[in-house]
Amino acid sequence: MKQYGVITIVDEVYPPVLKTIKDAPIVLYTFGDVDLLKQTPTLSVIGTRNPSVGAWETTSHIITPLIKENWVIISGMARGIDSFAHKLALLHHGRTIAVMGSGFQYVYPRENKKLFEAIAQHGLILSEYPPHIPPRPYQFPERNRIISGLSFGTLVIEAALRSGTLITVEQALDQGREVYAVPGSPPCLSKQKAATK
Repeated sequence: MKQYGVITIVDEVYPPVLKTIKDAPIVLYTFGDVDLLKQTPTLSVIGTRNPSVGAWETTSHIITPLIKENWVIISGMARGIDSFAHKLALLHHGRTIAVMGSGFQYVYPRENKKLFEAIAQHGLILSEYPPHIPPRPYQFPERNRIISGLSFGTLVIEAALRSGTLITVEQALDQGREVYAVPGSPPCLSKQKAATK
């Protein structure tokens, strides 16, 4: 089993693209293939934790060609679109990086334990939190700046009006990154929007 590693902002392996954001993490904990931090191009893929019926097909249609062209797919290992993005990268023997909002000893959500292990084996997992730190609500918005900061651009598949996805979009725009969105309004999200009005 691979061991946890630590890199700091002054280390050569620290990704240069992440150094350019105003609140770059001083320390990153690593689990997996650190060489992925040197590879480009990179795209973060984000979206709702409650995807529509067609979300897997949509995600696959858009990012599978990129995976096959050796793009590094970055996401947050959350339920829904994040998990879809990582699973598609693994399915097609591509490259993927997961950025966690907790330490490595606290996989969140717990149902993604096998996904965590697969990414650690075939990709890279990052966190700015030491391995023993459990998930706390404020840590997930903090980790989102790393997801967008590592990427050339951010792709939104589906997102509710009030969501962590849109926080990541704001951070990506603030960092001067490209942001892309799939047009349309899936039925499950349309109902959610109506309920908030």
